[in-house]
Amino acid sequence: MKTYAESGFGTRVIHVGSDPDPVTGAVCVPISMATTFAQPSPGVPPGRDTGLSYHKGFEYSRTCNPTRAAFEQAFASAEKAKYGLAYSSGLAATNTLLHMLKTGDHVVCIDDVYGGTQRYFRRIATEVSGMTFDFVDFNTPGELEAAFKPNTKLVWMETPTNPTLKISDIAATAKLAHEKGAILVVDNTFMSPYFQNPLTLGADIVMHSVTKYINGHSDVVMGVVATNDAAIHEKLRFLQNSLGAVPGPMDCYLALRGLKTLHVRMERHASNALAVAKALEASPAVERVLYPGLPSHPQHAIAKAQMSGFGGMVTFYVKGGIAAARGFLENVKVRRREGGSGVVSLVDGPGWRFSLAEATN
Repeated sequence: MKTYAESGFGTRVIHVGSDPDPVTGAVCVPISMATTFAQPSPGVPPGRDTGLSYHKGFEYSRTCNPTRAAFEQAFASAEKAKYGLAYSSGLAATNTLLHMLKTGDHVVCIDDVYGGTQRYFRRIATEVSGMTFDFVDFNTPGELEAAFKPNTKLVWMETPTNPTLKISDIAATAKLAHEKGAILVVDNTFMSPYFQNPLTLGADIVMHSVTKYINGHSDVVMGVVATNDAAIHEKLRFLQNSLGAVPGPMDCYLALRGLKTLHVRMERHASNALAVAKALEASPAVERVLYPGLPSHPQHAIAKAQMSGFGGMVTFYVKGGIAAARGFLENVKVRRREGGSGVVSLVDGPGWRFSLAEATN
């Protein structure tokens, strides 16, 4: 496989893992649907000469699939990582990461964590696996450090968080976690690897829901993890195979396709989001806007220091409470789900005459 380590983001996500097929010359990675690969001799898997088998050969598609490997390698390059591993969903990735721990281990987690992650931690990892968790505000001085215990093995961080877009200092958190003997996992879904690379800031593991920005077309559910640590990679590769929560080759093909345009899409996401955030902030119908690119965001300085862009997610509070918020949502005329080209809302209903469309491209 060719190396593109010094190339720009676009070149890496287009070419890494996607060398022309050696048999046909096809420039697109084939969708390999085979579950089993014929061995030339007992115990001798084929394909050891290809980087898509990680030079270990192909045996069984759960263990290694060439289409999945192409996506894993392209994603790793996007996150400036040595290793990437794909899973059947973001929660499957989360589940696998927690399997690195043992019964009785303690995890410190950011308080405003994604609801599915919190549900898994509180109701499954706690009750079934016997792990313990503390959910704390990483931005309150001293609160994170005070949460560590002798058996703390992992720190789970989202930045920005879902849905209130809290931003935490990755480098400072990594330093503290390592001083305490814990590893740091950063959920980077809301920024994508185009705007933020937690591994370069000291994180041990970065994870994403591929379903969102990376795939970008609302037609794939998938998760992915990256690391630069060889020991962590070997443990995760074993768990990936042993737990079996791997994505199918068609999903991997679609995610690889989506990844190739991530840089172009994220630029438009960010420019649209900033325009929308400014329009909302100027509206008398809006109480508060949270967007990392606005100087009014509480952690705007941290965002500028560790991101190269501010993403496409905007959180805002409508004046008038739940009733007004429901009225707003019931009168939205144009909606785009996650993975679209930006959220554009046209509202025209009782008590509303509001347009964000003009603020976007």
